[in-house]
Amino acid sequence: MPTRDNIPAGAPCWVDLMTSDADGAKAFYGELFGWAAEESAPEFGGYTNLTRDGVRIGGLMPKQPGMDVPDGWSVYLSTPDAEKTVAAATEHDGGVIVPPMAVADLGVMAVVTDPGGAAIGLWQPGLHTGFGVVAEPGAPAWFEVLTRDYAAAIPFYRDVFGWDVHTVADTPDFRYSTYGEGDAAQAGIMDASGFLPDGVPSHWSVYFATADTDATLERAAALGGSAILPAGDTPYGRLAAAADPTGAVFKLVGPSVSTPAAS
Repeated sequence: MPTRDNIPAGAPCWVDLMTSDADGAKAFYGELFGWAAEESAPEFGGYTNLTRDGVRIGGLMPKQPGMDVPDGWSVYLSTPDAEKTVAAATEHDGGVIVPPMAVADLGVMAVVTDPGGAAIGLWQPGLHTGFGVVAEPGAPAWFEVLTRDYAAAIPFYRDVFGWDVHTVADTPDFRYSTYGEGDAAQAGIMDASGFLPDGVPSHWSVYFATADTDATLERAAALGGSAILPAGDTPYGRLAAAADPTGAVFKLVGPSVSTPAAS
């Protein structure tokens, strides 16, 4: 599995799961993606790094008592200076959920919101540099924000995180931009104002790569999860959405059935 050594500033560098059932989540994702869990340190509230083939690909945090938020996955963008990035977020109509906080000598984290209300994590790497592999089966593959305020999201990510924004599509039915272009794209911004259900806020999503989207979706259901969106071919691969047993939603991307991966 090829490793990822250098993550550009502003690019996704980490994902983690906030869960009400840490042991159940470890078992579910371990069976689904072949992940293993490192030993968690008590001083970090039970936070656990998740690995595949010995390479870190994400994290897991047990929900603390009194936390009234749904279980879910979070995405973190790399920054060389968390303090400056948080300040820039507030200057560009964003908000602050978690101010910059040093995590021992591992790095500095923060969580902000963009103008559409989507929460996005920040990570200033220290000894912990983020995930070590992407776009391989069982690893994070793509990251996108589904926003109710597309017009405000574009300049926010450009000015706060230094994104080089490229328009992929700009029609009433499909508006989408990426950080970087083509194969060098790092993440996406989707205008979701026309299809997000009432009560569902703007949010970030993570896609995990799989060699077989349909089989992985079926396996997720067999393990106690559920299919949220059935698998379907797109120009970007065969996509689907699933939820784990406590309701945390994640997405899948694999080779399209009509255009299978080259051998």
